[in-house]
Amino acid sequence: MSPLLIPILGISCGLLAIFGGVFVKPWFAYQQRRLEIEATMVAEKAAQYAAHTQQLEQRVRVLERIATDRGADLAHEIDQLRDEPRILAGRD
Repeated sequence: MSPLLIPILGISCGLLAIFGGVFVKPWFAYQQRRLEIEATMVAEKAAQYAAHTQQLEQRVRVLERIATDRGADLAHEIDQLRDEPRILAGRD
């Protein structure tokens, strides 16, 4: 092994460490911050979707209640409408 290789390797390691500290470390910090922001945005969207889903579920419950509460009345009204043409036909 050449005695000149030892100082060259030492300087190379030092330059690599400086390069890592100046360029690589901030890049990793940037990537981490970007991922944190994306995670926050995804969490906000999930909360919005959950709220929207909850609103839709409430609307469906109201519609189900309307449909089931008026079920007997609605059937009676339908029967009256069926009988109405017979009544009108009998009058002519």
